[in-house]
Amino acid sequence: MERVQQIGDVAEIMLGYVEQGKTHQGAGPRTVPTASYVDKDQFKAEIELVFKRVPLMLAFTAELPNPGDYKAMDAVGLPVLINRDKAGQVHAFLNVCSHRGAPVAEGKGNCARFTCKYHAWTYGTDGRLIGIAEPSTFGEMDKAQLGLRALPCEERAGMIFVCLTPHAPLELDRHFRGFLEDFEALDFADWTYLGNRTIEGANWKIAFDGYLEGYHFKSLHPETIYPRTPSNTTHYEGFGPNMRIGFPQHSIADQLRTVPREAWGTRENYGYDFVRIFFPNVSIFIAPEITQVAQLFPGPTPDRNRTVLNYLRRHPIRDDADREAVEAAMNFFRDVTYQEDYVIGLQIQKGLESGAHDNLVFGRNERGNQFFHEWLNWYLEDDPSQPEPVM
Repeated sequence: MERVQQIGDVAEIMLGYVEQGKTHQGAGPRTVPTASYVDKDQFKAEIELVFKRVPLMLAFTAELPNPGDYKAMDAVGLPVLINRDKAGQVHAFLNVCSHRGAPVAEGKGNCARFTCKYHAWTYGTDGRLIGIAEPSTFGEMDKAQLGLRALPCEERAGMIFVCLTPHAPLELDRHFRGFLEDFEALDFADWTYLGNRTIEGANWKIAFDGYLEGYHFKSLHPETIYPRTPSNTTHYEGFGPNMRIGFPQHSIADQLRTVPREAWGTRENYGYDFVRIFFPNVSIFIAPEITQVAQLFPGPTPDRNRTVLNYLRRHPIRDDADREAVEAAMNFFRDVTYQEDYVIGLQIQKGLESGAHDNLVFGRNERGNQFFHEWLNWYLEDDPSQPEPVM
C-alpha cells in the first residue's frame, strides 16, 4: 500500500479511538517473568543472541557527513569505530589496534588516518594497516593481515547500521520489512545532527518498555505529554520486529477535518504523532522543532542501561541564539526523559529485585510491549524455524 494512504488509514483509526474512547487491543493480557529483568544468564543471552546479531542503528549520516569524519563509541561493551573514507564510503571496525589492543581513535573528529597513541601504528580510513613505527627494529610483518577488524556496516535512509559480529550477515531489508521507507520519505539523510545527551537507568528492558505504550501518560506525565496526547489511546503496526506506534493528539478531530481525507497521511505532528521503534533498542520521536532518537544499550550489569539521546532537525543551526535555544531544548527533553521515566524505572528495578511478584502483566492495551517481548523471546530461542510473532 502506498505510504501516505497507509498512514492516512492509521490516522482515521486513531481518530476513531479518540471519538469512541478506544485503543488498539491484543488478544488478552500476557505475563513476563520478573526474573527476565534481573537474571544474569538471560542478560548474557540477550547480548549474544540479540545485540550481537541484529542490525543496530549506531550513527546518523548527519553525524558523519564528510570524507574523513569518524565516531568512536562503546556499543554493548565493545569499542566501535565508525568512519567515512576519502571516497565517502562508510565503514565500521572494532576500535582495537592489531599490535597490542589499544584504541586507534577517541571521540569524534575528522582525519586522513588513525594512529594508535600507544606505539603509533597507523591505519587508513579503509582499515588497512599502513604504517608500523620503527619497522627496522620491529621485524618483518605482513601488514595486509593486520588491518582493523571490520564489522558489517551499511548506510541507509540517513542512518548507519552495524552488526557487532564480524562477517555476520547484515540483512536490513529482512529486518526492517519496508520500514526504512518512512525515513527515506522524510529525507532523513539531509537533516542536521544537533548533539546528544547520555542518561543511565535500570535494566534496558524496563526503560524500553516505557517507550512502547501511552497507558501511563496521564498519571506519569500530567504536565508534559498528557496535555497534548491522551492516555491509553495508541495504535500499533509491526514491520518484522520493529514498530510504528501511533499516538493521536487531543486535537486530532479539529486538525484532520480541516484538510481533505486524502491528505490525512501527510499530517504527522498535526493531529497525531508516531514513535518509531527499531528492535531491539531505538525509539524515534520526530517533531517539527526537534527530533529525539533514543539508543538504549545494556549496561555492565543487568540492573543498568546507558541511553544516548540524539537530537536532529531538518534545518541547520542559524546563529548563536538558535544554538542556545537548541541546547535548552535538548536539556529539557533529557530532563523529562530522565526525571519522569528513568527515575521510576530505577524504582521498578528495586521492586523486581525484591521478589515481590513472579511476573509482570502487560494488558490487551499494551500490545506493543507484548510484541516486543514476543520477538525478544523468539531471538533468545535461537531457532529460526519457529514462527515469527505477528502484530
